[in-house]
Amino acid sequence: MTQTVHRGSCLCGEVHFEVEGAFEHFICCHCSRCQKGTGSAHGANLFAPGGTLTWVSGEDSVRTFALPSTRHVRGFCSTCGAALPTLQMDGTLVVVPAGSLDEAAPLPSQAHIFCASRASWEDGLSQAPRFDRLPE
Repeated sequence: MTQTVHRGSCLCGEVHFEVEGAFEHFICCHCSRCQKGTGSAHGANLFAPGGTLTWVSGEDSVRTFALPSTRHVRGFCSTCGAALPTLQMDGTLVVVPAGSLDEAAPLPSQAHIFCASRASWEDGLSQAPRFDRLPE
């Protein structure tokens, strides 16, 4: 059986990681905690049950924040603040922020959750003008 390896890194390039195993889910979460944690409309995470997370470089720069009395956990680079993977559920689940991958996500987003909490400004995003680069 062929093993699947996914590679990713942080914004500054200090941290590089590999996830071995298949992503089974890609979920966009619109809860207020994911909005605060990402500074955006939602979190976008891939889930690899039974996967293995290996820090290729920069492990000393990896930080984890667990919001007390919740299941909300977020990993990030202490240098640039970019989102990074976390091990959850006693190490049996690798959760990877989709934007931290150095490759395209291997599956499409499968669900949007906590939509009742979505940002009020999110509904108009699909109608906003689109540009391939910074407009002049």
